[in-house]
Amino acid sequence: MMCGAPSAVQPATAETQDIADQVRPQLEEKENKKFPVFKAVSFKSQVVAGTNYFIKVHVGDEDFVHLRVFKSLPHENKPLTLSNYQNNEAKHDELSYF
Repeated sequence: MMCGAPSAVQPATAETQDIADQVRPQLEEKENKKFPVFKAVSFKSQVVAGTNYFIKVHVGDEDFVHLRVFKSLPHENKPLTLSNYQNNEAKHDELSYF
């Protein structure tokens, strides 16, 4: 992958689920609700001065949320940040950059 160029969409991995789980409290606070399900299904990544993860998460019923999570460089020792999100996404909606 080239620096700055996003990867192709890939199935979620255990690492992707861990990233989603770490920012779940941030999303639940912003949305003022608890999600009954929080399962990462696919993702793209983009190397910048750190890494942006674009993650599609199933949150129950037919509902999905798209997350943009920033992971800083290791030497910065910062927590993962929920940079942005899109809710009310459908299963067939393409994972986008936002």
